[in-house]
Amino acid sequence: MRIVQATLDHLDMLAPLFVKYREFYGMLPYPESSRKFLEKRLSRKESVIYLALPDDSDDKLLGFCQLYPSFSSLSLKRVWILNDIYVAEDARRQLVADHLLQHARKMARETNAVRMRVSTSINNEVAQKVYESIGFREDTEFKNYILPISDDLA
Repeated sequence: MRIVQATLDHLDMLAPLFVKYREFYGMLPYPESSRKFLEKRLSRKESVIYLALPDDSDDKLLGFCQLYPSFSSLSLKRVWILNDIYVAEDARRQLVADHLLQHARKMARETNAVRMRVSTSINNEVAQKVYESIGFREDTEFKNYILPISDDLA
């Protein structure tokens, strides 16, 4: 498999899998809003999206991951937030997530990041095992909180 960085040219292939990712986490699909969301991230260069493609095809998407840049004031360095990762159902158990994560880790190193952060649902044990297998560890220094602002899809 090949890992490539997504461009606007990949949007037609990426958007449907992004919708499936949202549905996996219990969200309504909103295909048009999802596509527009991805288009904005890519056109504004607000995120980095990696795609896993088969070696022999540019027309099939095996999976993707999306990272957002952030910074650590304490370490005075960049942090990458691995916000989204999803593998197509028919591509699971082929180490697609591992390849995407390894590529993301390489990019984080190349950009001199101090760390990558990831969150997943408390009951997504498959994802937790994958993250731990490549070196992620549960944070014991900081407890994370969220403040919901809006459930509206804009």
